Amino acid sequence: MKVIINGIDGAMGQILARIIEQTDDMEIAAGITPTGADGAYLTPSEYTGPADVMIDFSHHEGTKTMMDYCSERGLPVVVCTTGQTEYEMQMIVKAAESIPVFKSANMSVGVALVAKVVNEIAAKFGKCDVEIVETHHNRKVDAPSGTALMLADAVKEARPELHYNLGRSGNCKREPDEIGINAVRMGNIVGTHEVMFGTNTQTITVTHQALDRALFADGAVDAARFIVNKPAGLYDMNDLLAD
Repeated sequence: MKVIINGIDGAMGQILARIIEQTDDMEIAAGITPTGADGAYLTPSEYTGPADVMIDFSHHEGTKTMMDYCSERGLPVVVCTTGQTEYEMQMIVKAAESIPVFKSANMSVGVALVAKVVNEIAAKFGKCDVEIVETHHNRKVDAPSGTALMLADAVKEARPELHYNLGRSGNCKREPDEIGINAVRMGNIVGTHEVMFGTNTQTITVTHQALDRALFADGAVDAARFIVNKPAGLYDMNDLLAD
C-alpha cells in the first residue's frame, strides 16, 4: 500500500513515517509539507505518482487543498488533524460524497472504546453531573481538545438536553444541564482525558492516558488499511471497531 503523508515533517508525521518504514505492507509514496523539508513536496498537487491512500497529520487550514486533491484523484484519506472550523468540516463531509474519508478527533482505539463506555454511563445515570478534564503538553494550540469534544458528544448523544460549558469561570454555580469541559496545558504530557460522573451517592471516573504519541500513528495505519477499497462515505473509529 502506497501512502502519502500530509504533514510529514511534523511531530506526528515523523512518527508515522518511521512506523510505515517498518511496516511490510506499506511504503511512503510521498511526503507533503509547506517547508519542503527533506525533499518533501510543498503541496499535494505537486505529486502525481501512484498512491493508495493519504494520511493527514498537518493543519486544519489546509483542509480545502487536501480535500480537492483527494477528490480529484479519487484517493481515500485518513484525516487525523483536529481543530477544523464548521466550514472546513463541511468540506470534509462534501468530499465524502465521492471518496472514502476517515475522520476521528482521536486515532486511538482505546479512546473510541472510552467513548462507548461514557455513552452507556450517561444513559444509565440520567441526572448525574458530568465533567471532563483534558490535559496536554504546553505546545498544543486548540482547547478544548478534539478528543474532549468527542467524549462530550458521546455523553450528549445519551443526554441531548445537556450543553457544554467550556472553561467555567466567574461567580456562578454549576447548572444541572451542563457538561463542564476544562483544558490543562503543561509540560510534555501526551494526552490525558478524564470523564467524571457524579451523583449524590457516588462518583464514576473514566480515564484514558496516552503514554506515547505512536499510538495515534498506529491508529492511523489501522484506519488506512480499513478505508482502502471502501465505498465513498464518512467513516470513524466506530466503523473500524465494528469491522
